Amino acid sequence: MDENKILWEKAAAFHGHVCGGLTIGYKAALYAIELLDLHFSADEQVVCIAENDACSVDAIQAILGCSIGKGNLLFHMRGKQAYSFYNRKTGKSVRLVLKPRDTAMTKEESFAYYQSHQPQELFDVKQTTIRLPEKAKLFDSYVCECCGETTGANWIRLAGGKKLCLDCYESYDRFHV
Repeated sequence: MDENKILWEKAAAFHGHVCGGLTIGYKAALYAIELLDLHFSADEQVVCIAENDACSVDAIQAILGCSIGKGNLLFHMRGKQAYSFYNRKTGKSVRLVLKPRDTAMTKEESFAYYQSHQPQELFDVKQTTIRLPEKAKLFDSYVCECCGETTGANWIRLAGGKKLCLDCYESYDRFHV
C-alpha cells in the first residue's frame, strides 16, 4: 500500500473522521517530512509549534508523533493555519502557512479542494520566527497547602508563607484562609 495512504488512514483513525481541517494537517505533515527529512518522533526529535488548535493538529500528532505529553507539540495561539516544524537532529526548521483560498466553499468543496492539491500548492514556506524550544523538563511536585492537590514546582506560588497552586493562588484571600 502507498505510504501516503497509510499515513492518511492513520490520521483519520486518530481524528475519528475525515474533513478539510484534517487534510490541512496531513498535507502540512507530508510537506514537513519532505522539506526537513522527518520521521515519526518517538521522543522529541521533531517539534511542531501550531498556531491553532483545530482538526489539523491531530494529523500532525498521528503522522509525526508530536504530542503535548512529550513536550514536542506546542501552541502559539494566533488563529492561523500555520505550523513551525523543527528537526532537532539536523537543526533545520520551516514554517508552513496555509495560502488563502475562496472562503465561500461548502465543507464538501473545502475537503475536495485540500485533497486535490499538493502540499506545495497549499502552503507558503517561510523561515521560523519562534526559537526552537528547549527539551521538556521534569519538575519536582509539591502539595498545595490550600486544596491539597499535587502540583508541579514550576506552577507553585508562595503567598502568606504557603505553597499554593495557581488556582488557589489566584483566589487567595489572606483574611479567609
